[in-house]
Amino acid sequence: MQSIVIAARKGGASKTTLAAHLGVMAEMSGAGPVTFLDADPQKTLTLWWHDREAPAPLLMEGVSPKELGRELERARQAPGLLFIDTPPLETGTIGDVIALADLVVIPVRPSPNDFRGVSTTVELAKRVGKPFVFVITQATPRTGLTQQAGLILSQFGPVATTIMHNRVDYAASMTDGRTVQEIDPKGKGTAEIRELWEYLSQQLSISANQQPSKLALAGGVR
Repeated sequence: MQSIVIAARKGGASKTTLAAHLGVMAEMSGAGPVTFLDADPQKTLTLWWHDREAPAPLLMEGVSPKELGRELERARQAPGLLFIDTPPLETGTIGDVIALADLVVIPVRPSPNDFRGVSTTVELAKRVGKPFVFVITQATPRTGLTQQAGLILSQFGPVATTIMHNRVDYAASMTDGRTVQEIDPKGKGTAEIRELWEYLSQQLSISANQQPSKLALAGGVR
């Protein structure tokens, strides 16, 4: 089982929304079985999952911080994908989880404060030689900051080619345990998530076939 960690130093970057949507899309695309692990003490992903009626993805529950490493090593023996949601700011917890990742996904809102906060997460990934990629979230089309975000973030590392725009559908779908692709399969949000997952799955394949240290150096802070 490969693990994808969704991590960002700042709160409000759509980590949980991104984890839920990518996990469901990965399951739909046949990359599963998919399992979620909620490492955030607020347990927002867990609460969302308990509202779901669909049997998949699964949720790994009852794992304490002390047991996390052992449980993830055990999970590696199983097939499929593990998506891990993490808390903001708690660099100790995030660092421990990143050390066990096959790919670190860093959601970033197109705002100056968010841009300033990315270096901490990047350094955590570099320190343990893990490949990472930025995903621009909550973007407003045709604004200066959205247009500049990719260029700014590319100075730190690779940026996903698909932007996750600020859509009401994302928040609305999370209220009852679903995702946009389950509510509106032909909608713009669904197209975004599908394209984003296709890109990230390619990055995951690359990380499985290259040395993590080389990937981190290629995409690290310049």
